[in-house]
Amino acid sequence: DNKVLFIERKGNVKLYDPIKKSTNIIAVIPVSTKYKSRQGKISEAEDGLLGIVTDPDFDKNHWLYLYYSAAGDDAKNVLVRYDYINDRLVESSKKVMLEVPVQREQCCHTGGKMDFDKDKNLYLTTGDNTSSKATGYSPADEREGRSPWDAQGTSANTNDLRGKILRIHPEADGTYTVPEGNLFPKGTAKARPEIYVMGIRNPYSIFFDKHSGYLYWGEVGPDAGRDSVNKGPRSYDEYNRTNKPGFFGWPYFGANNIAYHKVDFSTGISQGLHNPDKPLNTSPNNTGLNELPPAKKAFIWYSYNQSDEFPVLGTGGRSAMVGPVYHSDDHVTSSNRLPDYYNNKLFIFEWLRDWIITVTLDNNGNYQSMERFLPGMHFSHPMDLKFGPGGDIFVLEYGKGWFSQNNDAQLVRISYNAGNRKPNVVAQADKTTGGLPLRVNFSSTGTEDFDKDDLIYKWVVTTPTGIKMPLKGENPTYTFLKKGVYKAVLTVTDTKGASSVKMLVVKAGNQSPIVNIVVTGNQSYYFPGKPVAYKASMRDKEDGIIPGGKLSASKLKVSITQTGFDDENNSKPGHQYGAESFTEGKALMLKSDCKACHDDSRKIIGPAYKSIAEKYKDEPANVEKLSAKVISGGNGVWGEMNMSAHPQMAKNDAKAIVRYILNIASANTIPENLSPTGIYTPAAKDGILTIKAAYTDKGIPGIPPAYTEAVYRLNSPVLPASGGELNGDFQVYGKSRGKSAVFVKKAGNINFKDIDLTEVIGFTFNVSTPGKTIGGRIEVRLNSADGQLLGTANISQGLERSNIDVVLPKLLNGRQNICLVFNGSDTNEGFFYIDTVTLRAK
Repeated sequence: DNKVLFIERKGNVKLYDPIKKSTNIIAVIPVSTKYKSRQGKISEAEDGLLGIVTDPDFDKNHWLYLYYSAAGDDAKNVLVRYDYINDRLVESSKKVMLEVPVQREQCCHTGGKMDFDKDKNLYLTTGDNTSSKATGYSPADEREGRSPWDAQGTSANTNDLRGKILRIHPEADGTYTVPEGNLFPKGTAKARPEIYVMGIRNPYSIFFDKHSGYLYWGEVGPDAGRDSVNKGPRSYDEYNRTNKPGFFGWPYFGANNIAYHKVDFSTGISQGLHNPDKPLNTSPNNTGLNELPPAKKAFIWYSYNQSDEFPVLGTGGRSAMVGPVYHSDDHVTSSNRLPDYYNNKLFIFEWLRDWIITVTLDNNGNYQSMERFLPGMHFSHPMDLKFGPGGDIFVLEYGKGWFSQNNDAQLVRISYNAGNRKPNVVAQADKTTGGLPLRVNFSSTGTEDFDKDDLIYKWVVTTPTGIKMPLKGENPTYTFLKKGVYKAVLTVTDTKGASSVKMLVVKAGNQSPIVNIVVTGNQSYYFPGKPVAYKASMRDKEDGIIPGGKLSASKLKVSITQTGFDDENNSKPGHQYGAESFTEGKALMLKSDCKACHDDSRKIIGPAYKSIAEKYKDEPANVEKLSAKVISGGNGVWGEMNMSAHPQMAKNDAKAIVRYILNIASANTIPENLSPTGIYTPAAKDGILTIKAAYTDKGIPGIPPAYTEAVYRLNSPVLPASGGELNGDFQVYGKSRGKSAVFVKKAGNINFKDIDLTEVIGFTFNVSTPGKTIGGRIEVRLNSADGQLLGTANISQGLERSNIDVVLPKLLNGRQNICLVFNGSDTNEGFFYIDTVTLRAK
């Protein structure tokens, strides 16, 4: 039925219904997501609900398997089977099939992905459960009390289930048996028979190709940025595959069996290289065999730098994820199946680099070549990729922030549409309202045909009485001489007869008012406790002006709000928004069927308009999204009832209605209308100061009143460090005012462009130097990394989060480009962390 089950780390099991277009939580699994160090420090990491898969005979037995970090003091990950009936997990059917003991002192690496082979054997990945903080090379710390830093006790331990791919056969009673053909025969001393693959670090994705018998997985590697003569190779991520059990090297080898040194962590001295032909595990944390199977090389490997062997993979951060091998025979009856060109190609993708690549294999499954798939499509940290039963590609995107509720997290379906494609039509006008005569320049710029067919353009304007007037050319101009509401329709047809249509609505006869806001002082930022002087004004051809005319100043609705940051969706500061004009939406709404389901302040079938206004801010993205929903219909946001579609409604009218509804929120922000001219003193908090001024004119007979709103936004003077242009070796992570903090590893710089420095006397840097970071220096320069030096801040070692000030030698009014240059001693430990840059006013 094309429903999609997916999970969230904190325990939610969710179901997307493509018919209802709704997503619902069908179960909440109690999970552990925290680590607690021996010192009592609690941290959030990768544990939680980790994997989900349906049984091969799901249509008959309705079995669903989950792998998760069990809640409670007993540190273990569990494989659990449930019955899944009528879109619900049957709690009483829960059967714990397998337990994997873990440590919860130090993060990370969980694995948890599952798949079945053609014999209905279940493959389960488990991570090495080992901290990578002590070294970016081989974590093999054998000192007493350091077992969470020693992957020899997990990945290289034949008697431990961590750092493995397990192969078991689920039985009807909720137990499992071990099939023949795993790495260690049943009864082998100091070896778990469930192990199929060992010696892996963070196998975060898996796929079993039932056609070829090959198992594929993506393995996220360590963090070292360069080779070390005493420790071993730089870090590599790997795409691996096998059709036989084996040892894949971790923590002794990386990539194509490049050996790490055996290091004495008490002295830092190398004791020689590990031997891939005869690897030995002599760690005191090892409870298994000392002699391990010969190490197998990676299938595809790559580091931060450009790969000589696989250059298509690119450069930068790494998180290797493997998808399925595509087989045309699996989707013979589907009209959306991919072209046969993709038959037998492996799909791989990258969580950090945000690409999907197809790998061409020969008849024996060996590597031949690779190429980007949909290189023009943007993905936001793709987390999983599968083919649906109809051949559609489903991609689960995590979103840009780490450990965050990301606005760009989403489930995407990609369908291949064969044959001729309709033109993609863009219809625009330089104005859609105004007084007579109203000269409108129509444009089809941006219209394209993806098959490169020649196109025929046809513009038709329909008068209020229904008379159709064809216009000539792709971008015609028309002058409206009579008042009324007109429709301008652009039809674009290709040479094969496929056509697409777009409509604009033009309301001629009423000149829209012009509303303006002027702010004195800094044009981009407000400073807590420092008064902001503003002046709002309005000019309307028919009604007059405010202030200074006959109209009451109260007719110009002025409001000021101060709100917190909204993650990544802040508007650019120091800019006047919404100075465009649009026809009052209330009249359009009253003429439609909206009132059958909605009321201003009370819920009928749908939500009250005030509830909608409180949920969604009056911002362009929301206007676009909600107006599309008015036209297409929707479900799931406010309950189970569907919202009726309005395909006949012009997009302009839908937007006008949405703007009217969302403006209800602004009307309730301040109990009384402010004076057009005044002073406002912001509170001492971060966020956005929004000044709005709006005017609705009196209209003219036959034409609804026109409404114009101007919005001026000032941000607090706190700049997230990651908000600038980063040039250098940085690691971006965490959240700070909706943005990410920056770990400065080596010399580099961050550019902040068009920063208004009016009244600014200096900067405050929020920095820290935890762990082994050594500190460094921040130079504030004008325009570029080698520009005029404005000041210097020295960052010492051992700093908890602290504020370091720099005073400017003189005032620099207006917008400037500021470059922060970072310097320090060359080290593998990094310089410092920088969270925010705050402007300080006189």
